[in-house]
Amino acid sequence: MTDLKQALKVLSELDGISGREETVRDFILAQLKQSPAEPQITVDRLGNILCTLRGQNRPKKTLMLAAHMDEVGLIITSIRQDGFLHFSPVGGIDTGVLLGRRVRIGEQRGVIGCKAVHLCSKKEKEKLPDVADLLIDIGANSLEEAEKLVSPGDVAAFDMDFSEMQDLVRGKALDDRAGCALLLSLAASVPLYDITLAFTVQEEVGLRGAGPAAFAIQPDIAVIVDATTAADSADVPPEKQVCRVGFGPVVSFMDKSTLYDHDLYRQIRTLADDAGISNQTKTTVAGGNDAGAIQRTAGGVRVAAVSLPCRYIHSPSCVLSMQDMCDTETLLNKLIEVLPE
Repeated sequence: MTDLKQALKVLSELDGISGREETVRDFILAQLKQSPAEPQITVDRLGNILCTLRGQNRPKKTLMLAAHMDEVGLIITSIRQDGFLHFSPVGGIDTGVLLGRRVRIGEQRGVIGCKAVHLCSKKEKEKLPDVADLLIDIGANSLEEAEKLVSPGDVAAFDMDFSEMQDLVRGKALDDRAGCALLLSLAASVPLYDITLAFTVQEEVGLRGAGPAAFAIQPDIAVIVDATTAADSADVPPEKQVCRVGFGPVVSFMDKSTLYDHDLYRQIRTLADDAGISNQTKTTVAGGNDAGAIQRTAGGVRVAAVSLPCRYIHSPSCVLSMQDMCDTETLLNKLIEVLPE
């Protein structure tokens, strides 16, 4: 668990907004090159990492496991005369999680602010402000001063450290650095069969990297390893919790982008049950991941999703369980022994 947790910490604290995944990619490449499984690594024109691991045996079916490197964040759109910055979200972010948050634009720190509450009208106090009314304050007093520090087109990430809360961990970008950490754990040993790992880009802005990655690999089966929304917080009725942190990996049957291969869904859940691995499914058809693009690539791909239940997803303080991480790691190791047969 320690190695998995350490990898997750490092990955969480790296910044990799969609389209700017370089730092995350460099770390993953360095780790993959240490694999004992004779890694064959390529980086395509979009920035996806494709890594084939040579196993003990040649498979009958080509298996790809995919996790995305990018995270949600902000992009600077303009600088005001007073030095404050306008921005737009990159990916889906609830406006409520932005208020008062610390951000970093490269090495430059800032904070997201809005109109002081005592200056707001009664109507303004009753609703969240529009994103267009929020500003990033980097301490600059003028346009000229701010332009020395940032430029339009620069991206801002949440400024949040990784920390532990008993068995739970908290940090930014656990969607989907958790999946990246799990795929790296698979590369730490020689698998039973050849497998290909895909670390994809730009998932948060429309699943843009996954399709080209799958087209290059041409897999028979793809397993997407991602984080998914857990709504198991106070006063949420069980039927609306979607999935629960601490109850094992989530195997989905359907979401907003994919109707998953039903035979794979049943096979994975049965395999988990037979091995005594806690597992669950999503009780609501919501969200989506790279499977939506991979499934429709070339002649079609059979897809499954094995996800980590994550509270407060797409926020500076995502929360997930290390026991869920370990259970998912165990399940993935079993999958790569049976799915390529």
